[in-house]
Amino acid sequence: MVQTIQAKNVTLEELKTLFDLQLVTDDHFFREWQDELPEITDFQKKQLDQIKADYFNLLEHPPLLEKTISLSIVSPLLFTGEFYLHPFYIKPEKSVEISEEDRGVIIKGSLDTLVLKDQLWLMVIESKRVSFSIEAGLAQILAYMLANPNPDKPSYGMIATGGSFIFVKLVRGESPRYSTSDLFGISNRTNNLHDVLRILKRLSQIAASNES
Repeated sequence: MVQTIQAKNVTLEELKTLFDLQLVTDDHFFREWQDELPEITDFQKKQLDQIKADYFNLLEHPPLLEKTISLSIVSPLLFTGEFYLHPFYIKPEKSVEISEEDRGVIIKGSLDTLVLKDQLWLMVIESKRVSFSIEAGLAQILAYMLANPNPDKPSYGMIATGGSFIFVKLVRGESPRYSTSDLFGISNRTNNLHDVLRILKRLSQIAASNES
C-alpha cells in the first residue's frame, strides 16, 4: 500500500530515512551565501530600511500570519531586488510530488512562491506559530527541493518568517546533501535585509547561469 505524506507534515528524520538526506557541516559546501555577493544601490538600501520600519509597525498588531508577511515583507523585498522582471517569474501554489518507490511513499504538497525556473525556491511561514518555526519549515522546503526537475544541478531555497531569514542549498545524488546559512534577523542592530537581498541576488545569478 502506498503511503502519502503531505509535505507540510514531513520531518527531517523521514527525509533522511526515505532519501538518505545528509546534513553537511563543512563550511566549503555552501559558500554561495558568503562569497562574491553583489552590491546593492543606495536606493535599494533605503527601500529595505523602509521594509524594516514596516516590520516593527506590524509587530504592534499580531499575529504575523503568512499572508501578512508575504504582502508586507517578502513581496516588497522581491520588488526591491527586481525579481518580478524577466528572466524571473513567480508561481503561486506550485504543486510538487516526490516518491520513494522501494518504500511505497509519496510526498505531496504545494509551495507558495517559486522564483527562477525551479532552481531558487522561496517559502513563507507564519512566525507566530511555534509549530511553523524555521526548523519546521526546513524539512518542508527540502522536500520541495528534492522534487527539483533538474537534479543534476544544485538548488537553493530561502525560508522567511517575516522577522527571520535563512538560506538552504541542496545537492542531489544517490545521497542528497544539504546545508544552511546563518540566520538573518530584521530585529538585529544592523538591517540584515541588506544581506538577505545581496544573497538572493547572488543565488539568482547562479541559478540563471545554471539555466543557460
